[in-house]
Amino acid sequence: MAFAIIQGMLRSKVCAPSDIMVACPEPELLAHLREATSVNVVPSNAGAAAFAPTVLLCVKPADVGQAVAQAGAALDGKLLVSIVAGVPISSLAALAPKARVIRAMPNAAAMVACSATAYACAEAVTPGDKSLAESVFSGIGSVFSVEEKLLNAVTGLSGSGPAYIYLVIEALADGGVACGLPRKLALDLAVQTVLGTARMVAETAEHPAVLRDMVTSPAGTTMAGLRKLEAHAMHSVFLEAVAAGTERARELSGK
Repeated sequence: MAFAIIQGMLRSKVCAPSDIMVACPEPELLAHLREATSVNVVPSNAGAAAFAPTVLLCVKPADVGQAVAQAGAALDGKLLVSIVAGVPISSLAALAPKARVIRAMPNAAAMVACSATAYACAEAVTPGDKSLAESVFSGIGSVFSVEEKLLNAVTGLSGSGPAYIYLVIEALADGGVACGLPRKLALDLAVQTVLGTARMVAETAEHPAVLRDMVTSPAGTTMAGLRKLEAHAMHSVFLEAVAAGTERARELSGK
């Protein structure tokens, strides 16, 4: 995700490679990042935090305490932007009390500049901080400002959502193969169908149910398929998947 964000910032010219310093304990990964993007690299979190007025925290939840502790006083007076799932602003502020904190949740589509990123701000965050965060995340897709209490639901929906859609694409393609289509053709058709469908919703601003009715003829092929999906409660299954992801995010926040 950090690599995707770096690429997005460079692509949208938010900053130049010379403006970015990346810290990571894995020398091979640092070497790859430098070769691919020409950014500065350093093995020390404190060294990276001292480099610039904005620090982007991209680690696993279990590593947050150690990473912030290693940065230490270099975070004082800085803007700390965290994309760590389940770690609330209050916990980040406790770890770095002299930093201004923004918590964000992008998703895997950042790799192709189509992320849905929601973010929330601590009280100390300035309008300039907020504008900078939006500039960073707009380089990898769409950006939404929300209250922090909504970020767990964001995690359950758009944070985990790509995995659900991958499953849909896989199932559609497998269905095509089962009905006689060549594997590559089935996958290409499934991918384009999902892309086109999402674009229809985005560009028409119609409710998905309205668009669904537009392609559902009485007693037709689509109705036959929809009846099978409803027989297996697919609408409820997706709803429950989002709810389960949200609940897990709440559990992580509590820890």
